[in-house]
Amino acid sequence: MRPGTPAEVAAMASALDLAGQCLPHGDVPVGAVVLGLDGEVIGTGRNRREQTGDPTAHAEVEALRSAAGSLGQGWRLPGATVVVTLEPCVMCTGALAAARVARCVFGAWDDKAGACGSVWDLARDPLALHRFEVVGGLEQDRCADLLRTFFRQRR
Repeated sequence: MRPGTPAEVAAMASALDLAGQCLPHGDVPVGAVVLGLDGEVIGTGRNRREQTGDPTAHAEVEALRSAAGSLGQGWRLPGATVVVTLEPCVMCTGALAAARVARCVFGAWDDKAGACGSVWDLARDPLALHRFEVVGGLEQDRCADLLRTFFRQRR
């Protein structure tokens, strides 16, 4: 496990719980938690694409919407940290940049669609309008095991 702050470690435990809530709906088990500057939870989300039929209903997007709504100060989330069980995809990395988050901490690497260092590195692209810090591998084994089990059962 890579180092994470105590708040990030606690958020990852919550994100894993949220990921587990995806299973009854057939959604890929991914959960996300947004932390404010003080380390307090300001938003949560989980994959809900199958449940809602919405292709944008990824955990990170749901969590950003939740955080923006709870703050009531518009769409910008400067200083926020997003903790998510799987490396964000292109769409979600773009949403994190658009929200102006400061940091993304994720669990499992996504070697097929990850956009924070594995396939692409959009979060740190020097041409990007906004860049943010990325820390991968927090609770990596637990996050990856949850995904492997899900996909094994679907085959």
